[in-house]
Amino acid sequence: MENFNSPTALNVFDEARLLGEHTDLIIRANGTEFQVHKIIMCACSPYFRVLFSSKWTSTAEHTYDIPEMSPDILYLIIQYAYTRSALITAENVLKLLVTADQLLISGLVAACCQFLDTHLGPENCIGIHMITKDFHSCSKLHHKAKRFILQHFENVLQVSEEFLELPLEELEEIIDDNKLNVRHEEVVFEAILHWIDHEPESRRKHIATLLPKVRLGLMTLQYFMDNVKHNPLVMENEACKPVILSAMKALFDFQFDGPISSELLHRLTRPRLPSAILLAIGGWSNGPTNEIEAFDMRAEQWVNVNEVDERSTAYLGTAVLEEFVYCIGGYDSVEYFNNVRKFNLITQTWHEVAPMYERRCYVSVAVLDGLIYAIGGFDGLERLNSAECYNPDTNQWTLTAQMNERRSDASASSLQGKVYICGGFTGTECLFSAECFNPQTNQWTLIAPMRSRRSGLGVIAYDGLVYAVGGFDGASRLRTAEAYNPLTNIWRDVASMHKTRSNFGIEVVDDQLFAVGGFDGSGTISDVDCYDVEMDEWYSVNKASISRSALSCCVATGLPNIIQYVAQRDAVQIQDESDNE
Repeated sequence: MENFNSPTALNVFDEARLLGEHTDLIIRANGTEFQVHKIIMCACSPYFRVLFSSKWTSTAEHTYDIPEMSPDILYLIIQYAYTRSALITAENVLKLLVTADQLLISGLVAACCQFLDTHLGPENCIGIHMITKDFHSCSKLHHKAKRFILQHFENVLQVSEEFLELPLEELEEIIDDNKLNVRHEEVVFEAILHWIDHEPESRRKHIATLLPKVRLGLMTLQYFMDNVKHNPLVMENEACKPVILSAMKALFDFQFDGPISSELLHRLTRPRLPSAILLAIGGWSNGPTNEIEAFDMRAEQWVNVNEVDERSTAYLGTAVLEEFVYCIGGYDSVEYFNNVRKFNLITQTWHEVAPMYERRCYVSVAVLDGLIYAIGGFDGLERLNSAECYNPDTNQWTLTAQMNERRSDASASSLQGKVYICGGFTGTECLFSAECFNPQTNQWTLIAPMRSRRSGLGVIAYDGLVYAVGGFDGASRLRTAEAYNPLTNIWRDVASMHKTRSNFGIEVVDDQLFAVGGFDGSGTISDVDCYDVEMDEWYSVNKASISRSALSCCVATGLPNIIQYVAQRDAVQIQDESDNE
């Protein structure tokens, strides 16, 4: 016997409804009437079962009025009852979600949540977060929207009109969150002013509530003095005075007369949690090493990761897919590896995966469309022009087309659907050349050569450009850098690093390029240079804990256990963050 709720059965009932056959009641919304089958509507919602058993009807006509419901929403409800689908759009989804929840139609609630999840963005994340707050069935979407707000806060501020309509309590909760992803606390203070300015008369008093949530002690001194301390809203509110005094103590390290709350002082100076961590893995430090360090962007500190690989490896490549770091190939001073191991950043456990076809030391690695590419390298006998691709879903490697050049000690990155590899060493010379791989055609194509020969360089793609940094030109280590534009097929010089280096780690975090460690011609180094693309200048950040070259860097984002990879703030914070996961 066919299931009553099967698609075929429902289609038959829907056709009957459209033809007006065997309908036994009328549902009316704001004067618009719909003929329906009672049994279909009852099967869809407990609300209708209760309604149709009540006396809320004109018995002569079997007509039921649905108060405070628009005809278009009622039509969608009926459509879902008959077909288990509805035409959900950006214009109707919020009204439909509220109505479906009121009518206890769990399937339609889930469909609305799925639609909102798919379309979640900086323009609507606040609205989605607010409207799903009171819906138990939408709790996952509610928390996801909150995470989106925290992760993309600066972008949300730029494009969201909903931000200005946030209730005080919600704004307070957001800016107080340790996971709020802002590079500078100035952004948070400016956001508060923008929110207050939307309704200045009713909101100006709230500066006293919101100001302590800003990590004022992390601001630049000049900004604090010019824009916070002397801000009219702050100056006119007496309740802001202790906050300003505590911030000045943190910034000046002055001793003020009168009590200063140590709890407040600590809160004003505690770094937020980063949304991403920069990992430095393996390398050469008086021999191969298995050390893993994580760079805490907000505290600007390097943290040792305890769960290191049992095998020490140099000249390896790394890649991140979801919560896994893949360590690919490399060399332990005896053996050249084709092995691949992955580290689960959440469980902090190591697992072996399928080995590569080729042994690859000095390997170049890139990620594109969820696949890992291992390119070139040295197998202990010769420099390689081969490349292969790993699919984590099948745990299989597949050989791709060969490069135009043999390259070890090159570097690769992906941009706009292609993999770019630059420089390297043929066994006899350092290379100018660069090429790109198109997975759609399985073809490598030479592009314009770099302006300098570079072996042991770092290559990273960012904002439409491919950057080639540092390396060895056959005579000396380099600190120069250049950028390639695929649209013009032209390389141009950019600012040079502070330190000469080859065989270093390179990555992009927080819209900045990081060059970590390396070899400067005399020995391994721990120096870290950071490139600001907009300013076209490099600056130094805190050194890594150990000096090493031949390492590999990668970036992990959105980890639920990020607290395990950052500098310790305090015991209370660690407990709070653990409880919130």
